[in-house]
This record gives sequence, C-alpha cells and structure tokens, in this order.
Amino acid sequence: MIRPGIYPASVTPFDPKGKPDPVSTAKLLAWFEAAGCSGAVLAGTNGEGPSLSPVEKRDLIRDAMPLRGKLDLILGIATSSSDEAVWLCKQAAALEATAVLLMAPYYFREASEDAIRQWFEVVLDRSPTPVLVYNFPQRTGVTLTAETMAQLAKHETMAGAKDSSGSESNIADYKQAIGEKSLFVGNETLLLKALEAGWSGSISGAANVLATWLCQIYKEWTGGDKESAETKFQIILPLLQAIRSCPQPATNKALLARIGVIADGTPRLPLVSADPVAAEDLSRQIQQAIGLKF
Repeated sequence: MIRPGIYPASVTPFDPKGKPDPVSTAKLLAWFEAAGCSGAVLAGTNGEGPSLSPVEKRDLIRDAMPLRGKLDLILGIATSSSDEAVWLCKQAAALEATAVLLMAPYYFREASEDAIRQWFEVVLDRSPTPVLVYNFPQRTGVTLTAETMAQLAKHETMAGAKDSSGSESNIADYKQAIGEKSLFVGNETLLLKALEAGWSGSISGAANVLATWLCQIYKEWTGGDKESAETKFQIILPLLQAIRSCPQPATNKALLARIGVIADGTPRLPLVSADPVAAEDLSRQIQQAIGLKF
C-alpha cells in the first residue's frame, strides 16, 4: 500500500531554455516536505507529463530522487504505448521511486472497455514497480468503471488508484471495487467525503500552493479532530474551487514563481503562461482567506 496523505501533483519547473530545472525542482520538493506532504507525483497532469519525452520523465525522477528528503516520489505516465509505459515503469523501479501513476491510453477513443482493461493488464504484468491506475476521463476520453478497477485490482502490481473524474459515486464504488488498496482523490473538493469513505488522501494539483492547509486537514481528520478539519476545509473550499477554475498548471506555476519557489512560471507549448491579472486576483483571494501571500 502507498503511504497515505497528501501528494502534490507537482508542476514541472523549466529553465530559460525550456528544459526541466533541477534547482527549482529541489526548492519545490523542499516546499512540499516543509508543508507535511507524504510525497509528490512528478510528470503528471499538473507536471505537463504529456509534453515531456520518456527520457525527460526518466531524468526528472532520477534527478529528483536525491532531493526528495522524506517524500515518496511517484512518476506519472501518460502514453498510449504499452511498451513505453513498461519502459518507464522499469526506469522508476531502477531509481527506487515509490510507484507510477498510469493514465489510460487516450488516443484510440473507439477502444472497448475490455481492450482498455487488457492494455492495463499488459503493463501490470510487466511492471516491476507498484502501479496506481489513473482515472481522468475529462483528459483521456476513457472512463474506468468500478468493474474495470475490480478486475485490475486482482493484479498484485496494482497498488491502487487515483480518481480525478469528480464523480461522487466513484467514492463508494471504487472503495468497494479495490478494497484495502490505496485510493487518492484528484478533485480536492471531494477530499473529506473521500476520507470519510476510507480513502487514502489526495493527489492534488491545488497542493502546489495550498499544501500546508490540505496536509493539516488530512492530519486532523485522520487524527480524530474532524470538527477542526471540517472548519479548515470550509475556509479553503472557495480557494480550491477558484484554483480549479483557473488554467492549470500555468496558474500554479505563476503563483510559485511569484514567491521564488520556482525560477520561472512558463509552461511548455502548447500551454501558455497564466494571465498576470488573473494570477494577481487569485493571489489576493488566497491572502484574504488564509493570509498566505503569493
């Protein structure tokens, strides 16, 4: 089982040449560790994983491992090539990453649910590292049903799942499907409902900027102080909604660059930088709500 808690879906800082920036990555990981995060996901959706080459993803996790402190690192994998996915699983294992986060193959939208399940099984059968299955139908066009999750959970290599669908019904259905394996919610507005149902925590894009609050909410909820956790959650819920409504990861990167956690907030094309006015408005909203200045 993957260690429970809050895992930022980390942005990928780039240097002026557009290459991953290891110095900014080191600062970012220290920012997450200081906030109390259990770990971080690299090269996921907020990490612009689909814009990174397989070698860049390998190098990103390789360079981050000595900088991780006490964080567990998970490598995001988004590809329709099972061979590429397996290669990245092997690289993650060789570098002693905790797990990989494997998105459904997303190009052939006509593929059947059974064929998608078989694709995952090919990777699970060949992966030497634990795999979190990633459901994000808004990006992939593929919905991983509870029935598919239950079948995949029979594989020893399947460590659990992340669900970013935003579907409340999946909270109960996925838990029933995969039992005691790890479950992480991607839509942070559902965090308390997921924790109440026995989920493991959140792999969160908003945790790039709100990690301290999300970690405190998780700690209090699981420690028995649910009233305090619920109060804090209601305070940051409008912020979570605002962050989720902004173009991401550009806005998260802009905020982190404003306080010097990363050197440059520019994403890689085809994504573009956040609107400075919108970033300023969000920064003001965060400061007014919780006193955190970006």
